Amino acid sequence: MHAKQGINIEALLSHVPLFNGLEAVEIARIARGTREVNALRGEILFHKGDPSNGFHLIVYGQVKLAFTSSQGGEKVVDILSQGQSFGEAVMFMEKPYMVYAQALSDSLLLHISKAVILDELDKDPKLGRKMIAGLSIRLHHLITDVESYSLHSGRQRIIGYLLRDTVESDANSNSLTVMLTTNKGVIASRLNLTQEHFSRILHELSEKGLIVVEGRKISIPDVEKLRGYTILALA
Repeated sequence: MHAKQGINIEALLSHVPLFNGLEAVEIARIARGTREVNALRGEILFHKGDPSNGFHLIVYGQVKLAFTSSQGGEKVVDILSQGQSFGEAVMFMEKPYMVYAQALSDSLLLHISKAVILDELDKDPKLGRKMIAGLSIRLHHLITDVESYSLHSGRQRIIGYLLRDTVESDANSNSLTVMLTTNKGVIASRLNLTQEHFSRILHELSEKGLIVVEGRKISIPDVEKLRGYTILALA
């Protein structure tokens, strides 16, 4: 990891949803406990078992959280991008990291120290409520993931991932283009699938005319037709 000087940390923090509504003096106090972290693609931000003394916020770039199984395979827990934060729960638990974090692209992050957050929580209960809300949303997503892995087929998981930013009422959006933000192996692991299974299902959907795959670009000619195919996705 490489640290550089020159960015306006206070300006960046003021645009973080978590800190919305804080006064300039409060932002300034948090900025004093914040450092800039530049990570090149492939660089490890922290390893499983490392102590936690704060949390990270992604200014730009992409980071994966993962662990290595007892068989030596990698399991991706989450893929995070601009504006997202990670590490808050472990920070409060006072336990070491249970996963490792690796930059999937050249990334700029802010590391906000535990000490400065605890000080602000003592001064402003509203910040605590916002952090609890954020952690609750993450827990909800985790439960949704477990439900998906347990009850949904591989096809359903992939179709759900491709349509994750659409809603049932999107009647005007008959077609859709999805850009995969990272390689297929990482996304497959995130969906609890092998890369081979992931590629096989994409090939099947492509053969049926439900999607068109061009590298990381996936075109969906008929969103409703693809959504309806999940009913048939039984394996």
